[in-house]
Amino acid sequence: MTGRSRRIALAITGASGARYALRLLECLIQAGEQVELMLSEPGQVVLGMETDLGLPGRPAEIERLLAERLGAVEGQLRVYGARQWTAPLASGSGAPRAMVVCPCTMGTLSAIACGASRSLIERAADVVLKEGRKLVLVPRETPFSAIHLENMLKLARLGVVILAANPGFYHQPQTIDDLIDFVVARILDQLGVAHSVGERWGG
Repeated sequence: MTGRSRRIALAITGASGARYALRLLECLIQAGEQVELMLSEPGQVVLGMETDLGLPGRPAEIERLLAERLGAVEGQLRVYGARQWTAPLASGSGAPRAMVVCPCTMGTLSAIACGASRSLIERAADVVLKEGRKLVLVPRETPFSAIHLENMLKLARLGVVILAANPGFYHQPQTIDDLIDFVVARILDQLGVAHSVGERWGG
């Protein structure tokens, strides 16, 4: 793989659960992964509602803020706007090795299932699918309608990992952070990223 194709793409959409995404981004940076980050407008709104992180409006400013906050080295984190069609992620020649949508709205999941590609997030997911790379969707919705389930089944049959944000309790979590880490650890496992986040069954 080229350096570009070894990157991991992370998309944050407008479902509740922004703290999962921030923790995942932190873990990927700490693991030395190169991350291409995309935020939908609703995703940025929800992030502001659910966390104390106030993001600026421009992708370049978001990139500087997050890189400084997370201790990313130069070039390790790239942030792209929702309509930034010149981003490498919009083409198969610039496909990342894997992509995660966390949290994933049912609208985004539906658009990916039908190949809508109306935004960079949707197009990037389409590219990952057509190039045979790993795509992980982290829905945070309940209950699921029949439409939601049909879309998830369609994607699962295409090899997409549907990893719902459902924390376990066998490790006797004491804090919200413990619950977040449980889900983030499962995502990292799917990406093949070594980590020491959370506890494993029987560990």
